[in-house]
Amino acid sequence: MTGSLRDKLMDILIKGNLMKKRDLDKAIEIQKISGGSLGKILVDQNLISQQSLMVAVSAQLDIPPINISKYKIDKEVLKLIPEKVVRQYSVLPLSKIGNVLTVVMSDPLNIFAIDDIKMITHFKVDIAMAPESDIKEAINSYYGGTAHVQEISKILEGINPEDDMEVIEEEKIDVSEITEESQKAPIVKVVSLILNEAIKKRASDIHIEPCEKFLKVRYRIDGSLHDVLTLPKKNQNAVIARLKIMSRLDITETRMPQDGRFKISFEGKEIDFRVSILPVTFGGKVVMRILDKSSISIGLDKLGFLPGPLSTFKTALDRPYGMILVTGPTGSGKSTTLYSIISQLNTPERNIITLEDPVEYETEGVTQIPARPEIGLTFAAGLKGILRQSPDIIMVGEIRDFETADIAIKASLTGQLILSTLHTNDSAGAITRLIDMGVEPFLVASSLIMSSAQRLMRKICDNCKEEMEIVPEVLERLGIDHGILKKKGVKNFYKGRGCSRCNDTGYYGRVGILETLLIDDPVRNLIMKRASSDQIKEYAIKEKGMMTLRDNAFENCMKGVTTLEETLRVTSED
Repeated sequence: MTGSLRDKLMDILIKGNLMKKRDLDKAIEIQKISGGSLGKILVDQNLISQQSLMVAVSAQLDIPPINISKYKIDKEVLKLIPEKVVRQYSVLPLSKIGNVLTVVMSDPLNIFAIDDIKMITHFKVDIAMAPESDIKEAINSYYGGTAHVQEISKILEGINPEDDMEVIEEEKIDVSEITEESQKAPIVKVVSLILNEAIKKRASDIHIEPCEKFLKVRYRIDGSLHDVLTLPKKNQNAVIARLKIMSRLDITETRMPQDGRFKISFEGKEIDFRVSILPVTFGGKVVMRILDKSSISIGLDKLGFLPGPLSTFKTALDRPYGMILVTGPTGSGKSTTLYSIISQLNTPERNIITLEDPVEYETEGVTQIPARPEIGLTFAAGLKGILRQSPDIIMVGEIRDFETADIAIKASLTGQLILSTLHTNDSAGAITRLIDMGVEPFLVASSLIMSSAQRLMRKICDNCKEEMEIVPEVLERLGIDHGILKKKGVKNFYKGRGCSRCNDTGYYGRVGILETLLIDDPVRNLIMKRASSDQIKEYAIKEKGMMTLRDNAFENCMKGVTTLEETLRVTSED
């Protein structure tokens, strides 16, 4: 920063009584030694907040402050300034009208940046202001991927170029060489950045996929996969070996699937990674499930379920023995619900034992057994052993066959509370699935307390949420009564426009929806008569007022929590 610019900033801060002269002098001394922007030094040294600095400069220079996340910038405008310049100066083009280009920056006193932009674009430049952190987040969103992509590229530059190789047909692997390479600082840093950034971005899974000429990394965020970055093919074996070493897996095994896990500490939290490696055409595909223990101790009340179904669930949990089933497809949040229940019921006077494949969350005070079918420790065999341990509550990861179902049901009749899952579409379907497995209807009717079904649906991003007109013709085609909306005072639905916070998806975060079928005498009679799941469901809706998954989802839509499109996507089978 030149003397005149520095003086201008000092004048603004002193006139506004925002800074003492001795603090300014201290920052100037740092600037003389290390260089850089005086404003950034003041913020980095905690001498002033970014917000206070921006407000003061904005007011003195009559430059409008903006919330950059509220803007959706046209792709053609983004092309006007090269990415290198955008990142160098933390500046972003917002709009172009005639020959005037409006840009947003955190340091409007940086005349070098403004001059460079004028020279590159040949436009007049108008300035708007935003915090540097907001600008950087928007830059990473608009200019391809996440902030750590650039950092990873720099790290990989430190790897010897002589290590590069062209992969033709089958690659010969030198185990000692790969082990040594995987322990080098660049590879260790790259893997750490991939893991840390996934946690920051709320990813539930990391996919590392070998392709013919590169290694692709994707994150699953809010249920959808997003491309993050590609790594050079030459680093593939070292990256995968590093993950295998962290997971205590055999790095020489390349022909068979492998499963492992490891833990890392992140911002004071312990995060588990469940690792699966599958041999594919161009190497080993790695999928890591991210398991945050803090998410399972929040209890059922914090999972976002509506009050009605949640109340039914709590009523079922008050029963001392019997069976409670949670159903839904993979990725519907069944494990989180079960672990939240276990966390809630985990008291010193109870003996809680789980049998899982694999153990997802290690929980203190709970006896957890990993199923190992390859040595004969199946769910059925493990369950027999558990019953000799005087359990109060048993969680069985999944009921997959008649033997497991039969043992679990008989255990629930002899004084244990059994919690388990089934892969069915709705709550009534779980009942007929057990009977189809070969369990006698009278045993199902006697043991089952409640069957539930759940899904996870994406929430509208609060940052870019906007109203959407309700079109009666569309509702009619979907079989939705417009009168219900009028009765509830619903005038509009909502959607997300798309912004840098939600990566232009319009969604940020997920909420659970729950369908609960409490087993009463009429339902038991239907089970004994081998009634179909449709008949049981029809009774539950008409006579018990059961809210279906579609009802739950549409309620969230009317409240503005999610969109109509998401409601139909998640509950399409209803």
